[in-house]
Amino acid sequence: MATEVVMPQMGESIAEGTITNWLVKVGDKVERDQPLFVISTDKVDAEIPSPSTGVVLELKFDEGATVPINQVVALIGEEGETVAQSEAAPAAGEPVVVPAEGAPPVPAPVVDEPPEAEVAVKPAAPKGDLAPPLTDLALSEIDSALETLEDRVKKYSSPVVRKIAEAEGIDIAQIEGSGVHGRVTKKDIDAFIAAGGKRAVAQPAAAVAPPPSVARPSTGFSVPAYGASEKVEIEPMSKIRQITAAHMRYSKDTSAHVTTAFHIDMSGVHAARTQAKDGFLQANGTKLTYMPFIFKAVASALRRHKKLNAAIDGTNIVYKKDINLGMAVALERGLIVPVIRQADTLSLVGLAKGANDLADRARNRRLKPDEVQGGTFTITNPGVFGSLWGTPIINQPQVAILGLGTIEKRPVVVTDQFGNDAIAIKVMSYFAITYDHRLVDGSDADHFMNDVKKTLQEESWKELDAYR
Repeated sequence: MATEVVMPQMGESIAEGTITNWLVKVGDKVERDQPLFVISTDKVDAEIPSPSTGVVLELKFDEGATVPINQVVALIGEEGETVAQSEAAPAAGEPVVVPAEGAPPVPAPVVDEPPEAEVAVKPAAPKGDLAPPLTDLALSEIDSALETLEDRVKKYSSPVVRKIAEAEGIDIAQIEGSGVHGRVTKKDIDAFIAAGGKRAVAQPAAAVAPPPSVARPSTGFSVPAYGASEKVEIEPMSKIRQITAAHMRYSKDTSAHVTTAFHIDMSGVHAARTQAKDGFLQANGTKLTYMPFIFKAVASALRRHKKLNAAIDGTNIVYKKDINLGMAVALERGLIVPVIRQADTLSLVGLAKGANDLADRARNRRLKPDEVQGGTFTITNPGVFGSLWGTPIINQPQVAILGLGTIEKRPVVVTDQFGNDAIAIKVMSYFAITYDHRLVDGSDADHFMNDVKKTLQEESWKELDAYR
């Protein structure tokens, strides 16, 4: 029997994944844990490894296909084996339950065999019947147990599609899905929105195709992306870019965004890092950047300011017990946010190793599903590209995000113990925090930032003494 390779569930809310490209072809020999294909989901881009050693017998989907979780996407068998040989029938007497089309797999129940006298002969289901035997349930129970088509369409649409539908006030059941089992894809809902909330009707081809537009159903207003006479180059968005766009729009529509900026003296951090970085690298095998110092200060402050480590659920406030820091990593194809779990329990060494490892594996598509979930507070660092400061968008369902500006030498006013002012050169940076004003007030954000500032400016970083 061949080994089935299935579309994995890359997170609790994920119902499907898109195969962006195959890394093998039929006939290739593969080793266990060798990457087979790359997928994109609402949470992550990842390489999926082979569950066994063998030969690729079949690839069931083309690149670009969106496949539901647990669906078989490939078969791996022994050399010389054929697909027909691998698809042997189940052993006689083996219980098999075949779910209705589009429904999740239903495990066959394990029951004790009743005494011979109590065994009732049940009529066999007609050949090809996909439903479980009707004699097991009353009709009223079947009516309540089976999903309607509309329920299935909604359930098996991706979270991104459901978020867009919720934000735009669209009933997904109105849209005819083009995905597997009638699922509504992002392409379907985008076409629905672009048509003003009505089903798109095919138009006869014109000599010059009309330019695409960004439709806004709430106002009925549409702005062309380009004119018919413009010289343009068009390429499709990557999956991760589409997901980021939908998530950012959803965040802006959900949270009341407010941003405030602090100017922070990083001279002490700079000195500690400069003195310790060579010894740190030699001892730990990883670079010492500014980020572990910032993670340490933020995690420490979050312990004292629980509003910043929370989420909003309707009219309830959900305070998170763990401090899991999301760190935004810029990739060529988009942005991804792996998570450093329980950051408040880690040393500078642990934070440095964890952050560098996550960033490296994010760039090489080696992240695991749970490594991009569960963040409670996010830090983004556009300063590495020279930005002074910005107004980052909150990563839902969190209530705050910290944006770091470039760290550089600047002239600042300093005052000595006698009250005399002077101009000094310091290593400075702007830290901008965006917070959700539905929960976090300006005073809450400022108290939090003052704690972060105090730690970065006054901490002696004695744990680095061994590397200086």
